[in-house]
Amino acid sequence: MDAGAFTVVHDTPMLVGECPLWHAGEQTLYWVDIGGFTVHALHPGSGAHRSWRLASEPAALAIDAGGGLVVATRAGFVHLDTASNDVTDIAAAPYDMATTRFNDGRVDPAGRFWVGTIYEPRDQQAAQMFCLEKGVVSLKWSGGMMNSNGLGFTPDGHAMYHADTAAHRIDRYRFDAASGEAKARETFQLFSPDKKAADYGGRPDGAAVDSEGAYWCAMFEGARLLRFAASGELLREVKLPVKCPTMIAFGGEDLRTLYVTSASHGRPEAEHESYPLNGHVLSLRVDVAGREEYAYRP
Repeated sequence: MDAGAFTVVHDTPMLVGECPLWHAGEQTLYWVDIGGFTVHALHPGSGAHRSWRLASEPAALAIDAGGGLVVATRAGFVHLDTASNDVTDIAAAPYDMATTRFNDGRVDPAGRFWVGTIYEPRDQQAAQMFCLEKGVVSLKWSGGMMNSNGLGFTPDGHAMYHADTAAHRIDRYRFDAASGEAKARETFQLFSPDKKAADYGGRPDGAAVDSEGAYWCAMFEGARLLRFAASGELLREVKLPVKCPTMIAFGGEDLRTLYVTSASHGRPEAEHESYPLNGHVLSLRVDVAGREEYAYRP
């Protein structure tokens, strides 16, 4: 395990920081604070920070090929024009907003925006996976999970990763970019759910795939990042100064800056004393570059 050399990217802690997204064309990092109902943007080169407060909790972001961002919120998909600040509806939420909201998401090689849900009562495996394609939302699968997370696509576009945080499991699917079909699910990683164990290492949250095809995963409550080869071999473990990392993204001009969001809301006071950077956005330089994110094609 190594601790790396971390930099605090933004001084203000998030309640639930999520979905860091590097926009290579703008050289800008975007992310959301779900509990704060806010989308954030930081231009590291100038230090300029902007934010947009939305009417509904934002959870996942995508670059829109036509400009601006697509935001998956509890109430549905919206377009955020980052130049004019206008927010316009794309598609309403396809679920009961009293129990469910969108969570983790990522755009596939064909320009579809995949976003899974979290079933907040957590008393049954009722989360779902949806896909936004040219303004239309379709259901890809339903059930079998409580908290959809960890979406990522291999560099060749032939496989998709997905995690169910509540099940402490990461799966891999065969993926057909032409049809948008994910099939032949296999377990990629399975972690111990025993939170009372001395060696409990957290549960898989958001993720990213680098240029070598390795899968990086943020381990919520584990204060660490894990990097796995496509074979499943653990290649690297990075200790973090935050207890609950939520997701990662590659950025910078060379895509070798790894950005990490984290959560602070609802954590025990004693934990904040041990992890005073809870909720902050951090960065770390890495040896292997990431890849540019695909843009949603409206």
